[in-house]
Amino acid sequence: MRGLSRLLRWAVLVLVGAAIYDQLRRPAAERTWHGRIGFVPYDFRPPTVERLRERLWNPDDPRIFTPHVWGVGWTINLYQLRHYLLPLVERVRAELSERRG
Repeated sequence: MRGLSRLLRWAVLVLVGAAIYDQLRRPAAERTWHGRIGFVPYDFRPPTVERLRERLWNPDDPRIFTPHVWGVGWTINLYQLRHYLLPLVERVRAELSERRG
């Protein structure tokens, strides 16, 4: 497990370095500080309340995993996770109540 943790740490450091390099090689006027390295999203802009809502609680976005508000990788759209988990929880509750009653 220690090896996997070390590997993940190195992978994150490499992605952060690649994202920063990607931005710094551009002319200053063209730097956006957000984008993708391969399929991994990054965003180094200062977080805003609007972007927090857009990524963490967005009923209009069907994805459960959305790009981080700040950093490299993904975060969880809690609205969609809730929307996905509620029927499962209700089904388990119904099965448990049938077994008891």
